[in-house]
Amino acid sequence: MAYEAITYETRGPVGIITLNRPEVLNAISATLRNETHDAVARAHTDDAIRVLVITGAGRGFCSGADLSGPAPVATGVAEAMPSQNDKLDDLGWIGRWAKMLHDFDKPVIGAINGVCAGAGMSLALSCDVRIGCEASRFKVVFPERSLSPDSGLSFFLPRVVGYAAAADLIFTSRPVGAEEALRLGLLNRMSHAGDLLADAVAYAEEMAQWPPLAIRSAKRVLQYNFEADLDTAVKYESVGLSFARRAVNDAKESRLAFVEKRKGIYTGT
Repeated sequence: MAYEAITYETRGPVGIITLNRPEVLNAISATLRNETHDAVARAHTDDAIRVLVITGAGRGFCSGADLSGPAPVATGVAEAMPSQNDKLDDLGWIGRWAKMLHDFDKPVIGAINGVCAGAGMSLALSCDVRIGCEASRFKVVFPERSLSPDSGLSFFLPRVVGYAAAADLIFTSRPVGAEEALRLGLLNRMSHAGDLLADAVAYAEEMAQWPPLAIRSAKRVLQYNFEADLDTAVKYESVGLSFARRAVNDAKESRLAFVEKRKGIYTGT
């Protein structure tokens, strides 16, 4: 499928989504939003894809919602009545944007090639991990637009950096450069701009080498147990183990690889 506002490619077990509106620092338009959802869904249903990388084209990762278009004007033409489903939609696009990667049960790596702000910062934080470069920049932005955080930022940010650091970044809306981002935990690894995507793919391959069902189950357990009490957590770990062991051939191969002191070859079966 050809896309207009993103590109989607695969490199072995790694899917790569590139937000591709560099002229506006990959600001989120309706087209970009819909195409990103579609590509994420493709990666989710493709068993050959074990890890997803998301990055941006040009100087930006994602500058947030696209505010560059003209303001709506009254046309005198009656607009279509919203459907009942529209009226009952309690998420809106910002809610679905926040949940898009959180609900994706394969590892997601954000390759932060430049500025990420507002809902673009939310997208970066909804990735499981992030690798950056000297050009990486983070900015909350919402207070500058007379807004409180949305698109999941108030959920993800304190979980990544802690409450006080999140409050500092939200209440000041100050820019955070790459080195500070690494110290705060906004970035997990550093690369160089020219090597960023290659290093992100190599990072993904570190994850893709393991039994894919075990990794997918691990992500579910990690997310579910983040706020669970210990009794609930260990019970859900047992559930996760049962899912992971359904790949009976990989379970057998993991034992053989250990005994034979070699790298396992895992198929997800």
